[in-house]
Amino acid sequence: MTNYTHWFIRARLKTRQLLLLVALDEEGNIHRAAQVLNMTQPAASKLLKDLEDVLEVPLFERLPRGMRPTWYGETMIRHARVALSSLNQAHDELEAIKAGRYGQVSVGAITAPGLVLLPPAVALVKQEHPSLRIGVQIETSDVLLDRLAQGKLDMLVARLFAQHDKTDLRYETLTEETVCAITRPGHPLLSVAHLGLRDVVNAGWIVSPSGSVLRHRFDLMFQEEGLEAPMNVIETSALLFMTKMLQQSDMIAVVATDVARYYAAHGIVSLLPIALPCQMDAFGIITRTDRLLSPAAKVMLKALKTTAITVYGAKFDLGAEL
Repeated sequence: MTNYTHWFIRARLKTRQLLLLVALDEEGNIHRAAQVLNMTQPAASKLLKDLEDVLEVPLFERLPRGMRPTWYGETMIRHARVALSSLNQAHDELEAIKAGRYGQVSVGAITAPGLVLLPPAVALVKQEHPSLRIGVQIETSDVLLDRLAQGKLDMLVARLFAQHDKTDLRYETLTEETVCAITRPGHPLLSVAHLGLRDVVNAGWIVSPSGSVLRHRFDLMFQEEGLEAPMNVIETSALLFMTKMLQQSDMIAVVATDVARYYAAHGIVSLLPIALPCQMDAFGIITRTDRLLSPAAKVMLKALKTTAITVYGAKFDLGAEL
């Protein structure tokens, strides 16, 4: 039986208090936060004091020129963002139903599955539910996980690393990701037989930014061959810049194999015939275990899994899970 005596009900937690927490975090000043919420500063101060009295902890440090959240405050702000996002989604779903639409869902993905998995999955959803509104975001795993935590995304196709907080997350592996080297069509190295790392160590490279997993493994790949990592590099993860740069230079780029094949199929790049003994970790479907999926999100999740069976050979018992 549902528990109707949660602390936030007993405390009569107000939506405007949640809005105030977020506004204070963004503005850093109670006067500006009050202006954003169209209330007086005394009213905002009372709302905050009432909340701190209920929680029996200080949520913000009062500084000479503003306010800074305490650890307690950061915790409440994080949950306030999630709660407000969930309320916004509820409103959007209701409006969609009133307008005759099936609902809406937001899905995020890293680049390779964003190219290979999402398009056929979204097409499958649209065939069955043309009025369902779908939002797609392509970003790094770190960015996507932050947005999932904030309630801005319903599900992800991304990676989980050791540093990520896996609390309340469900991860279902899809496949490992290989990488390859690409160049402009007609690059002189394309005609070199038995190409090895020593042949390209002095070339110009377009690589992932320092600190990324792929960059670390790229550098390590040369070091394991007794070579210094290439010094002539451009650091970027922007594919539009990367492909344009390749077209007007003799540089080499390292990308996921699925991404390389997509651009090669359109004649934009060529795959360099060299084995790169480095690959990315596996990626998978990530959802929250502490939130119920909307009907629209369930449809999208089923489409992702159905498509992944064909694209990656993944194994899902769709009847049992969905």
